[in-house]
Amino acid sequence: MLSGAKHLLFVVENKQKQIPRSARDDIVGAFFSSLLEKAVRYARLLGASVLLGILCSSWLSAQTPVVDPSSGLRLLVDSENVLPALRLALPGQPTSKAILIIFPEHVTVREHGKSEAVHLYLWQPGRQGKPLEWRRVGQSLEYEMELKGNVHMLARATLESDGVRYHYEFIHRSGVDYDMIQAISDPRLFRSIFRDVRLERTYVHRKGGFELLASDMPARLTMPLNHWLPARYLNSYTWPVPAPEKRVVKGEGITYYNASRPVDEPFIATVSEDGKWIAATWNPDTGNVWTNPELTCQHADSETSLKTGGSATLGVKTFVFKGTLEQLLARTRAD
Repeated sequence: MLSGAKHLLFVVENKQKQIPRSARDDIVGAFFSSLLEKAVRYARLLGASVLLGILCSSWLSAQTPVVDPSSGLRLLVDSENVLPALRLALPGQPTSKAILIIFPEHVTVREHGKSEAVHLYLWQPGRQGKPLEWRRVGQSLEYEMELKGNVHMLARATLESDGVRYHYEFIHRSGVDYDMIQAISDPRLFRSIFRDVRLERTYVHRKGGFELLASDMPARLTMPLNHWLPARYLNSYTWPVPAPEKRVVKGEGITYYNASRPVDEPFIATVSEDGKWIAATWNPDTGNVWTNPELTCQHADSETSLKTGGSATLGVKTFVFKGTLEQLLARTRAD
């Protein structure tokens, strides 16, 4: 329809140009010239109204939850925060109990020849920041953003029958090479039926099968909560396992626990309180998996490089389905 309005505008503008200037001065020429001028104005208004209709339709669609018909999962833009975040709700569950997905939590780079990483973007909660224009494209919600350092980012979250797939695209227009760029997706389960502050239902897969992520730290189950938190629990995948004296370290008031044995599958999984659902974040390119127990967030982060004038992509998936850990293993291996 928009192309039709453009075509009408093209035709009438050309017809207008075909009237000789001398003819525009006589009565008949003036009449047809006036008629064509009105047609031009109409065509322009039609094009603008159609474009506005398309933009409004796209915006309204982005405010409507994306629903998977087979699983009943619902994906929607989070309305509590201005900066990009999503909610993933289980069938029959209110959005107040949904998984909150910070999308992304931050975008971080390290320039070539430097050792220090810097943020090109850092998410903030609440009404801070500039509102974004979300788009609905099929089963996806997406937006675009200009980051610091003259980097353009497209972020897309696609609802699938068993979870959400996150996709980031970067275009680099400055004169600096980045040896590393990360976009950290942050699914937070703390409001949902997956909340697991003491890591009693959060699993990884090590040689021999599934084990609790925090199996090295049984004291977490009985120690006072203010001694256990704040904490981060990490498990290496391709990265080296820290030496014994470095497996428990403290920094900036946070205790970091590192598991003594690596995982052999690149995901971290939490079983729901009723034991019927699985939520797991998976990324075959990750170096480790980890969580902040207080938020019951799941991380399987990766990185890539971004050269001057080049582009790069990053991706990760959060599985959410009714089933078992063994079914999760089969799904990740088939993906």
